[in-house]
Amino acid sequence: MRKEWDVGSFLFKFRSIQSSISVVFSCLILFLIVITSYISYHLSAQAVEMNSKHYISEIVQQVNINIQSYITNMEDISMLASTNKDVKYYITETSFISDEERRPYEKRISDLFQSILITRKDIASIMVFGYNNRFVSDRRITSLNMNANVQEQPWYKNAKAEGGKSVISAPHVQNIIQNEYRWVVSLSRELKSADGITGEGIFLVDLNLNVLGEICNHINLGKRGYVFILDKDGSIVYHPQQKLINSNLKEEMIDEVKQSGSGSFITGDGNKKRIYTIQETHFGWKIVGVAYANELIANQYQINISYFLWTILALVIALYLSFFISRHLSRPIKQLQSNMKQVEKGDFSIRSDFRSENEIGQLGQTFNIMVGRIKDLMNQIIQNEESKRKSEMKLLQAQINPHFLYNTLDSIIWMAERKKHDEVVQMTSSLAKLFRAIINKNNETVPVRVEIEHITNYLLIQSMRYKDKLDFRIDVDPGILEFHIPKIILQPIVENAIYHGIKNSLEPGVVKITGKEDGDNIVFVVADNGVGMEPEKLDQILKLKDGIIKGIGVSNVNERIKLFGNEFGLTFKSEKWEGTEVRIVLPKSAQKGVIDGH
Repeated sequence: MRKEWDVGSFLFKFRSIQSSISVVFSCLILFLIVITSYISYHLSAQAVEMNSKHYISEIVQQVNINIQSYITNMEDISMLASTNKDVKYYITETSFISDEERRPYEKRISDLFQSILITRKDIASIMVFGYNNRFVSDRRITSLNMNANVQEQPWYKNAKAEGGKSVISAPHVQNIIQNEYRWVVSLSRELKSADGITGEGIFLVDLNLNVLGEICNHINLGKRGYVFILDKDGSIVYHPQQKLINSNLKEEMIDEVKQSGSGSFITGDGNKKRIYTIQETHFGWKIVGVAYANELIANQYQINISYFLWTILALVIALYLSFFISRHLSRPIKQLQSNMKQVEKGDFSIRSDFRSENEIGQLGQTFNIMVGRIKDLMNQIIQNEESKRKSEMKLLQAQINPHFLYNTLDSIIWMAERKKHDEVVQMTSSLAKLFRAIINKNNETVPVRVEIEHITNYLLIQSMRYKDKLDFRIDVDPGILEFHIPKIILQPIVENAIYHGIKNSLEPGVVKITGKEDGDNIVFVVADNGVGMEPEKLDQILKLKDGIIKGIGVSNVNERIKLFGNEFGLTFKSEKWEGTEVRIVLPKSAQKGVIDGH
C-alpha cells in the first residue's frame, strides 16, 4: 500500500520547534522567491524576445527596402532604355545597309549605358537584344559567346513570356559575353513599340551578386544570425553559407519559409532555437532574417548573474528573518522546556514567569499548577515511604523465627544438661547480643563493624546448632568498618543461604562473607556452597516488580538499599548443586545521618 507523505511527520523529525519553524518559513520563502524569479525572468525574456523580433523585423524590412530599391532602379533603367529614341530606332529600323550607318546609334546607346554604369557600380552590364537581330551593350565592342544561344536563356524566355513586365532571375553565371563569366542576378523585360502591343526586343540588366552580399552581410543579428534571400520558386538567391548548403553540410528551413508569408516563426530549442523573420517583395523574392534566440539578449549572462545574486540575497534575508521569527516564537517554549528539565532533576521550586495571554502563557500557568501538585504529591509519597520503611524495619526487627528461637533454646538446654558450660555461655551471649542489635531502635544505620558483629553472632549460633554441618568465614576490609550502612542487611541473606542452600545439602556447608571498597561503593558478597537454585527459581528471585525483588526479607533489604539510587542493591548468581552468590552494593556515602535524612 502506498504510504502518503505527511508534512507533520516530516516536521517532527527535527529536534526543536525552532528548527521546524525555520525550515517551514525558509522553504516557503525560498519557494516564493524561486517562483517569482522564474516568472520575472521568463516575462523579461519574453519581452526581450518580442522586442528582438520587432527589431529583426525592422532590420529585414530595411534590407527588403534596399533590395527593392536596387530592383526599382534597374526597372527605371529599363524604362529609360525603352523610351530612348536611339534604342527604339536601333531595334526597330530595318533600313540600315552598312556598319557606318549603324555605328553612330550604337555609340550613343553605349555612351548612355556607360554613363549609367559610372554611377552604379553594382551593375555588371546593360544590354539590348532586338528582335531584328541587332545587339548593343554598355561596351562599344562586345563579342557574344558563339556557344550561348541568347534566345534560349531563361531570362530571355521569361521576359518575352511576360510581355513587358520586369522579370528577376535566380542567381546564375552570365555566359553570353565571350570570355566573361559572372555571378549575377538579371532583370529583363520586353521592349514594346509605341502602341504598346508589338514586342521589339529584350532589355537586360545584370546586377552583381556580391551587391546582395554586401547588403546582407552588414546586418547584425547576433554572432550567428544572418540574412538570406529566396526567389518566388523557393530557390536561394543569396545565402552567406551557400557552399555549405550546396554540399549538404547545412540545412535551411526552405519549405517552411515558402509556406509562410511576411511574419515570424520559431524552430528548434535550447541553443539551437532560431527565429525566422520573413519579408516579401513585390517582385516575388522573400528576404529572410535568421537569429538565434539565446543571442537576442545581449547581456543574458549579466541578467542571469543579476537574478542569481538577487535570489541569493533574498534567500539570506529570508533565512535571517525565519531564524529571528522562529527564535522569537520558540523562546518561551525553550524556557518552559528548561524549567521542565529542572523539575526532572528534582527541583520542584521552579516556576515559569510567562506574562502573555496566549496559549504559551496558559501553558506556563498550567505548568506551575502541575509542578506545585507534583511537589505536594512527592512530599506525601516521601512521608508514606518513610512510614512504610519504618514499619517494615520494625517488622523485620520483630520478625524472629519461632523455630530459630526454639531450636536455639533447646540447644542451650541440651548443652547445659551435658555440662558444656562454655558452649552454653557462648551461645547465650551470642543470642543476647543478637537480640540487643535487633531491638535497638535508636538509629537505622550502623557502622559496618556493628553489622559484622551482629552477623557473626548469628552465624555462631547457627554453627553451634548445626555443628559440623555449617562453617563460616568473614573477610572484611578494615578500611570500611567505620562506614555506616543500613542495619540488618546481611542476616536475611545469610538466613536464606542456610535454610535454602546448606540445610538441604548432603555435604558440609560453608558461608563466606567478604566486604571491600570498590571506587565510591562498598561491596559485600555472601556466598554458600549449598544446593544452589535452578534457572527457573533464580529467574523468579531476580524478577522485578516495581523495582522490588520478591520475598519479605530480601525485598526489605533491597528496597532500603535502593533508597540510595537504582544503581545500588542486590544481584544474584547461582547454579544448581554449585551454590549461590549474592552481591550487595552500597554507597560509601551511606554514613550516619545520610540515610536518616531520606
